[in-house]
Amino acid sequence: MKAVIKSAPGRGVDYVADHPDPKATDGHVVIQIAASSLCGTDRELYEWTPSAQAFGMNLPVVLGHEGAGTVVEVGAGVVGLRVGDRVALESHLACGRCFPCRTGAAHTCELTGIIGMHIDGVFAEYMAAPQEICVPLPESATLETGALLEAAGVAVHAIQRADYSVAGRAVLVSGGGPVGLILAHLARQMGAAHLVVVEPNPYRRGQADALDVRTMSPDDDVVQQCRDLTGHRGGFDVAFECSGAPGTLATLFEAVRREATVVTIGHPGRPTEIDIAAHVNKKGVTLRGIFGRRLWETWEQTMLLLDGGRLDLDWLITHRMPLDRVDEAVELLTGEAGKVLLVPGNGPAPS
Repeated sequence: MKAVIKSAPGRGVDYVADHPDPKATDGHVVIQIAASSLCGTDRELYEWTPSAQAFGMNLPVVLGHEGAGTVVEVGAGVVGLRVGDRVALESHLACGRCFPCRTGAAHTCELTGIIGMHIDGVFAEYMAAPQEICVPLPESATLETGALLEAAGVAVHAIQRADYSVAGRAVLVSGGGPVGLILAHLARQMGAAHLVVVEPNPYRRGQADALDVRTMSPDDDVVQQCRDLTGHRGGFDVAFECSGAPGTLATLFEAVRREATVVTIGHPGRPTEIDIAAHVNKKGVTLRGIFGRRLWETWEQTMLLLDGGRLDLDWLITHRMPLDRVDEAVELLTGEAGKVLLVPGNGPAPS
């Protein structure tokens, strides 16, 4: 089969047309991938940055952790899935045995594996997936929408981590990539009073503008404008850091009011300093972080939003490319693009 592989440490990836087809072993199904989506982590893996190396990948491996497709083979012991089912995929592999897993916090599993890093992923024509990570799609959802649900779940988890406190609140989003845009879309749907997206890329600021939100560049005086918007409150109520860019967290701490909440989503490439005395102790800011989706509460919430017509994602898609153009697809991630899909069939994914 055709596949995109990270063969060894170092920059770049390999496209191959003769990778062995996967088999449906016990507890697994083989999925024909209709569409897979690239994210910032894929660029990190491509460039082989320190952040990528920290994942401890099992090389060589088929890349890709955001995708959807159709079950074409079912292994022994599989329950609740059959050939023809259309599924999205949870990308994290929880062990089910450690303390977090056994106490309802599997999203922080001590032995977390990730598809496309520790087992073969979705940048391919087929993938063998553990049955536990397959999420059946409603008839109303296309497979391209399914390929975006993993990323959408990150945005939903961030809102959950903020105790859903966006309705009637002043909400600041740092980073207008897909997760930040979905987060802004949901915050608008939930009734945010003020909603600001800070993003350096003019193209992505334009995407945020289309959501009818206020946009700023990091070069603007973000802190003062947030304080001006909120008057005597002294700043925004909740902030979400989606970019992982250096220096952004300090800006958010200054832009929020006392006793506000800051949620971090993006992974910085190096350790970040926090002024504990000024921002946590004296200002009383609550800092929370997320990784992936809360298993499985986030998926339940995400699918409810999808079923209710509250989670529109297709507008994020700007490019569809075949697997052999993966280098160009990665380059687009820092250019004029929203969500970039790899479509093995080289065309719009089947519904």
